[in-house]
Amino acid sequence: MTAGPVEAMHSWMPHSPCGAWCLPAGDTLPKVSPARRALRLVTLAAVVLTGPLCALTLSVLGPNGRAAVLRGWFRMVLGALGVRLRVYRPGALSVAEERRRPRDRGVLVVGNHSSWLDIVALNALQPVRMLAKAQVRDWPLIGALAARAGTFFVDRPKLSTLPRTVAEVAEALRAGSAIGVFPEGTTWCGQATGRWRHAAFQAAIDAGMPARPVALRFVVGDRMTTASGFLGEETLLTALLRTAALRGLVVEASVLPLITPEGHDRRSMAEVAEAAVTGALGQAPARRQVGHGRPGVPVAA
Repeated sequence: MTAGPVEAMHSWMPHSPCGAWCLPAGDTLPKVSPARRALRLVTLAAVVLTGPLCALTLSVLGPNGRAAVLRGWFRMVLGALGVRLRVYRPGALSVAEERRRPRDRGVLVVGNHSSWLDIVALNALQPVRMLAKAQVRDWPLIGALAARAGTFFVDRPKLSTLPRTVAEVAEALRAGSAIGVFPEGTTWCGQATGRWRHAAFQAAIDAGMPARPVALRFVVGDRMTTASGFLGEETLLTALLRTAALRGLVVEASVLPLITPEGHDRRSMAEVAEAAVTGALGQAPARRQVGHGRPGVPVAA
């Protein structure tokens, strides 16, 4: 389970130059004691093991009940690791208004991607069916839970399967599902972002459903950190252990205004969503990140 598995390459394949050199030095961040770290990992294991039971209960619940159970479970994952979720709604609907939105209306939830915790944070906000690379299906336990949750798996080396995946996502949006997508297609460290792919936005246009941009930022104290990253060839276990050791990690989620498909093609809709997210993060939309990610390039803690 690595951040960047070896796949057959083609021009469409997402690629990030980020790697271990983007991470802060191990002695520059506040850490919890070894005992607290062990307790976090044991608690996380207990929460994860309740996942199959949680999945079984979903079949007997209504839409609101399922959303509440899933949101609560993902918040327990964050809590087990000592990660706090801080939500901002700059210009978006208030929480009360959001709850009054029709539950049968689909939405494409899109955001930047720097950490394995991104998926957890999105689902702690609003349960979504994720669009993920096919390799995730083979991950022990996680793959089974992802499949049970209705994840769409895309075989990235086989572009011929992409139209079918787009059609499946569009159908799910029409049926009222919230679909989560990271249009960068792979993880970046957060100091820079990748160019957003447009294919998922075609599903929103075909379904006539809006996109909801969400900007995710990880901070320790008042500084952005790359320590929560899942980068390059490192394993999920390595990233997990590093996260479990951090003291005071906060994921800040900025929930941004909806983007309706009217007047857009997939390219322009993706560009508007990307600009909204990078603007909330204080960055410029990515075009070509020349030189980023090489050893010696300073990054935030």
